This record gives sequence, structure tokens and C-alpha cells, in this order.
Amino acid sequence: MPSVPLPPKESNLFKRILKCYEQKQYKNGLKFCKMILSNPKFAEHGETLAMKGLTLNCLGKKEEAYDFVRRGLRNDLKSHVCWHVYGLLQRSDKKYDEAIKCYRNALKLDKDNLQILRDLSLLQIQMRDLEGYRETRYQLLQLRPTQRASWIGYAIAYHLLKDYDTALRLLEEFRKTQQVPPNKIDYEYSELLLYQNEVMREASLFQESLDHIEMYEKQICDQLKVEEIKGEMLLKLGKLDEAARAYRNLIDRNAENWSYYEGLEKALQPCTMEKRLQIYEEVGNKHPKALSLKRLPLNFLTGEIFREKIDKFLRTNFSKGCPPLFTTLKSLYSSPETVSVIEELVTGYEFSLRTCDLFSPNESGEKEPPTTLLWVRYFLAQHFDRLDKKDLALEYIDAAIETTPTLIELFYIKAKIYKHAGNLQEAAKWMDEAQSLDTADRFINSKCAKYMLRAGLVKEAEDMCSKFTREGTSSMDNLNEMQCMWFQTECATAYQRLGKYGDALKKCHEIERHFFEITDDQFDFHTYCMRKMTLRAYVDLLKLEDVLRRHSFYFKAARCAIEIYLKLHDNPLTDESQEQEVNSENLSAKELKKMLSKQRRAQKKAKLEEERRHAERERQQKNQKKRRDEDEEEISGPKEELLPEKLEKVENPLEEAIKFLTPLKNLVADCIDTHLLAFEIYFRKGKFLLMLQSVKRAFALEADHPWLHECLIRFSKAVSDHSNLHEVVYKVLSQEMQKIFTNKNHDTFNDEFLKKKSNSIQHLLSGAKMMYFLDNSRQEKAISIAMQLEESLLDRNVRSCTKVLEALLDGSFGSCSAQAEEYRTACQRLFPLATAFMPPVTEDDKGSNARNNGTINHDVLTNEI
Repeated sequence: MPSVPLPPKESNLFKRILKCYEQKQYKNGLKFCKMILSNPKFAEHGETLAMKGLTLNCLGKKEEAYDFVRRGLRNDLKSHVCWHVYGLLQRSDKKYDEAIKCYRNALKLDKDNLQILRDLSLLQIQMRDLEGYRETRYQLLQLRPTQRASWIGYAIAYHLLKDYDTALRLLEEFRKTQQVPPNKIDYEYSELLLYQNEVMREASLFQESLDHIEMYEKQICDQLKVEEIKGEMLLKLGKLDEAARAYRNLIDRNAENWSYYEGLEKALQPCTMEKRLQIYEEVGNKHPKALSLKRLPLNFLTGEIFREKIDKFLRTNFSKGCPPLFTTLKSLYSSPETVSVIEELVTGYEFSLRTCDLFSPNESGEKEPPTTLLWVRYFLAQHFDRLDKKDLALEYIDAAIETTPTLIELFYIKAKIYKHAGNLQEAAKWMDEAQSLDTADRFINSKCAKYMLRAGLVKEAEDMCSKFTREGTSSMDNLNEMQCMWFQTECATAYQRLGKYGDALKKCHEIERHFFEITDDQFDFHTYCMRKMTLRAYVDLLKLEDVLRRHSFYFKAARCAIEIYLKLHDNPLTDESQEQEVNSENLSAKELKKMLSKQRRAQKKAKLEEERRHAERERQQKNQKKRRDEDEEEISGPKEELLPEKLEKVENPLEEAIKFLTPLKNLVADCIDTHLLAFEIYFRKGKFLLMLQSVKRAFALEADHPWLHECLIRFSKAVSDHSNLHEVVYKVLSQEMQKIFTNKNHDTFNDEFLKKKSNSIQHLLSGAKMMYFLDNSRQEKAISIAMQLEESLLDRNVRSCTKVLEALLDGSFGSCSAQAEEYRTACQRLFPLATAFMPPVTEDDKGSNARNNGTINHDVLTNEI
């Protein structure tokens, strides 16, 4: 039954409660609630109870808030206010689906309530319920046909539903109501015209778009966009002469925009290399200082013309000192002929500049300054690093450092060379050296922190970042607060490599929360953008949010989390005390004493860290309470704290892995790793049809992928070994696998794979692992296949060889420590700088190094980590 209607005095108090809520005067609102509820006649007044609950929610008292709102709703189920308030409460907790249900119940009781309709439309667009959003916007248009937002919101609904004709008709009807003189430029009207044109282009109405932009050209603020639209539409319509004129005008505005030259080439359609070059030379006469005109022809020139142009380009940039020159030319390195020409020219410059300070000993003229030789050596170091000739790269960069030991870029490149050579500790050391030359440079500080994380030096990386984080707080917490996701992704993978799975998962979950917050933050823009008429930016925002988790930061974090959860499923963490008891049985008295001492130190350190975290949490809670009391602003409830110990001992790791996998399956379906990670999860869950789905999708993307080959054989073997599968399921699985295996048995399929991919280390490794998996009596042959290191192998690099060594050590081929040591020695000869192939450091070596140096050696510490 509905509650008793309020008399005039209490009714006025209730209106004041609503006003206090709108003005965020929550304490005053609670006083007025108390004045109504203290009257025995209205002690159970539903709407007042609901408003009291809503006000308490804004003060952070969530449990009390829900109690009051539910109590109010029970006392007045037929009040649209109670349902609306309950919806607002659910919305504040991000329970959007529940909030929508509440708003719909409220509208059943008051179908024309504008505020409820607006709130419902916001949630519908947030949840991308586009059909429901269109219906709600139509109701709002009927109720408020004179409001701009009513028309725009309804048109956007049709645009997002790809009903372009209706969207354009609505936008045109609305445009006609705008009283803007033809000679006046109004920003909001200009944005409306550009949005209208954008819908036309999406609908492939190219002629209509061109006519529209030419008709309203003088009323649009963004003239650059007008010219770009003209050029694009003229190209689409095949009006090439007019398109060429449009792109020439754009180049006059900005001669460095590569896309304009691409458009000009499409318009002029040169049929030979000489005619393409002529286009750039003609434009170059008008813009002699434009760098793009000198760089872009290098992409298509060949032979002597290329040699002449690259020679001139290199000399100019070396003379004036251009550090990013190699980055500018890096895209040319896909052609061996191009690389050989560049190498011949630049090594010639280096020799000539070293001997006579000229680019060529045969030429005359003013001598080059010493800095020219410096930049030539700087370039050559990067050049030979790219060609995987690390010794030459280090030789040139060392020569440059010897002449100019204060230039940051030189140490930066030296660190990069060591990183590519597989020596991350040395790379971090040289990047630290670069950072020490300019401690106020945030870029080099960030790079140094990244290299430290790659080397496993997490604490050092945190200290490095603390130079630019807020004082008085932990740099880790501050970086999380700033959503510094490059640091967190690197930190997660560093912890993963160190075996600190709880800390790694914490970082992964923090990144996942950032993406949730970014998705949630769009809520405020649904009304703002329509009010400010930034319609193009708004639609772009919606499209971006739809594919947000395609971002590499999320993919890296999700992959890291999934790999850890798979490992935790395969090898659950045991109780430390049990582990210690088992280990202590095999130790001598001296080793046991040493181990216990180490454990006590670790426990003491962990206790101190926990105390520090506890004190920090208390301080943050006090500050939060203080701000809440002072400002009386609406705040959300506290988030669940991410505790590493709890995260790494999760009860069902595979279910947690699926939470990270789901967005990847929806948004990154074009990446084969997504489906292979999915297979690994479903394989452990025993979901055969989902395994089949995963391998089929992966097979469609890259049939010869080495990881996929392993998955296919494991899957096929699992199907043949499971005799208790349902008859229909077994039939489907068998039919689909026959299409992939083409009626071959496992051994034949694997042998053909090895024969087909005999020039790739990673493919040979996967084939060899499967050979041993199918028949462990062929261990010797499998190992010999995996250990191949011929020069003809395409991927003979540090990364591939490290994977082989890891496979030899982790039991993929059974017990084979002798072969692993033999392979490590062979790889060390090939890659002398890579730490992965260096002999393991013994305890005696560590101690002697420390005694000889008088301090703890940096490399020893790294190896211990």
C-alpha cells in the first residue's frame, strides 16, 4: 500500500530534502529527513526513507543507505520516487543492469517523468542497449520537442544503429530550426554540420557529402577539415584533377603531412618511378625546406637514383646533427639492397671523416666539424645493431662515447644494444649511466626504470620513478593512482619472471581496474557532449570505448595473468611450513642454518613491509574521511584491497583466467595468441568443444604457428584417449580434426610439419617436443632436432635459442642435463653477450667476487634475484 500523502508542512520539508541533495548539502538533508520521520504519523514514509538512504550513500554509508532505501520501497512500492532512488543507488554501485530495471519500474508508475527518462537513456547508451536508447530518446523528443538535446540524442541513436537515412533526416530537420545567418560563424552550428557530413561519409554518400561541404563551407570553423573532406570525396568520386588541386592546397598548409602526399599520388596516378619522383620534385621547388619531400621518395626509388638521393639525405642530416635519423630510415631496412647501399655509404663517410674531415676524400670544400663524425658513428651503431652485428655496434658506440662522454643519446643506444644482445643487466647499467647525466629528464628516467624492470630490479626501478612521483606517498601507489600502465605492465612481467606471482597478479588486476574506470568515466560525457555539441568527438569516444580492451596494455596484462593462473592451476602453491619441512630433510646442518637465517630475514622484511602498508592504509583512510567530512561530496565505496598473498592462492585459477580471456576473445580475435591461450584454459577444464573452437580459429589465422602445432597434437591425442565422450561430440570432434590432419596420424602429421618448417628454430622446437610427447623412446632424435643451430635457420637469435634451452631444462624432453649444457655452450659461442647462455654462478664464485670487490657485486645481486 502507498504511504500516507504528506501534509503541506512535511511536503515543503521534503522539497527542501530534494534541494539539499541537488546542492550536495547532505547533512542539512538528513536534518530535514529526521524532522519528517520523527513524526509518528510519517515514521514509515517511503519516499522520505528512500531520500535519507540516498543521502547516506553520498556520505559513504552504503549499508545504511541500502537499508533505508529498501525499507522505503517496501512501504511504498507504487512510488516512482522510491524506484528512481533505488535505481540511483544501484547506479552508484555500477550495477547498471539492475538500475535500468528500477528505472523501468519507475516509468510504469510515471511514464512521462523527464528526469527518469534522461537517467534511463544515459544507462542505455552506457550499456550499449541501442534499441532501448532509441525508444527512450523518442519519448524524450515527444515530451520536449523544442530542446536541442532531444533531436540530437534521437539522431545519434539511429546513427549508432547504422540507420543513416533516418539519422540524416532528423539532423536536417533539426538544422533547419537553427537560426544562424549565412555570414556568421557559430561553433556549435559548425560542429553540427561536420557531424552531419560525417554521417554522410559513413553512409557512402560521397556526392552528397561533397555538395554539403561546399554549400556550408563558409559557416564551418574547421577549414582544414573542410579541405581534407573535399580531397577525400573527390578521390572517391574519381574527380582526379580537382582532387589533385585539393591535396596541393593541403600540402601548402602543411608540407610535412605524409597522408597528403599519398592522396596527391592517388589523384595524379603516376605510372613510373620517374613520374612519382617528378611529383615530389615539383612540390619541392615550392617547399624547399620540407623534410617529407626528401624522405618519402626513398620508399620507392631504386638503383642509382636511390643511391644519389639517400647520399644527399644522409649528408644533410649528419652535417646538422639529427639524432632520430636511423628511426626515420628504419622502414627501409626490409630491403637487403637498400641496406647494403646505406651501409656502404655510411661506413665510407666514417672512414673519410676520420682521416680528412670530409664525406669523401676526393671532394674539396669546407671541412666537417667533429660532431659530424660523432653522428655517423651513432648511426652506424644502430645500423649494425639492427643487423645483429653486436660487436661492430659496440665498437662504433664506444668510439663515439670516447670522443663525447657527456652525450646522453650515446649511452642510451649502448643500453639498447646490450638489451638486444640479451644482456639486460648490462643494459640497465648503461641506461642508468645515461639517466645520471640528466636527472631532470622524465623520458630517460622512465626508460631507465623500464630497463631495470626488464633486468628484474623492481625495487631499483621504483626508486628511479620516485624522482618524479608525489612526495609523501609510495611511488608504486602514486604510479597506480596516475594509471601509469607502461610501468605496471613491465612490473607485472618482471614479477612473473621472478616467480612472485601474487605481486604480478596484483599489477594485472590494477590494470584491469584502470580499464574499468576508463569505461566508467565515459558516463559523464553522455550529457556533456550533446550540450556542448562536440558530436564527432562523442561518437569517436563511444567507438573507442567499444574496443578499449584491444589496447596493448590490456592484452599484455591479460596474457600475463592468464599464464600465471595456468601455472597456479598446474602447480598450486603449497604451505611454506610443509615445504620447509620437506626441504630441510635433504640439507646439511650448515645449509639448514643458512636457510633458516635467510627465512628469518625474509620474514622480518615482510613484517616491516606489512606494517608500512598498514600505516599507509590508515593514513589514507583518515585523509579520505577528512575530505568526506569537509567537502560533503559524493564518493564511491572503498575498493577491495588487492593482496598478493590472497591472489596467488585463489581457489579456482581457471575461472579467474577466463575473466581476463573474455574481452580478448571479443576484441582481439585477430590475434592467434588469444585463441591459443583460450585453448590452454579449456584443455585444463576438459571442455572439448571449446578447445575445438579455439584451435579452429587459430588455424584460420596461421596454420603453421609452432604453438598451434603443439595444441593440435595435444588436442587430437586427448580426443583419441577419451573413450567416454558423448557419441555426437566425438563424431563432431573427429570430423573437424580430420579436416586439419587430412587423415594423417599424429606421427606423420608431426614429421611433415618438421620437414616443411626445417628452417625455423621455433618450429623445429615445437615439432621436437611433440615427437617426444608422442613417443618418449625417440628422445635422442627429438633433442638433436631441437638443438640445431645452422646458419641457414631464419630465426637464429637470442630469443629463439633461449626458448630451446628452457625446454631442455624444464623437462619437455625428459632428463637431458648434459645436452642442455652442450647447447648452452654452443649458444654462448654464438651470443657471447647474452646472460641466458652464461655458465651458472656458484656460491663460491659469488663469495669470492664480493670479497675481491669489497662490496656486493651488482651482477651477483641480479643473479640471486
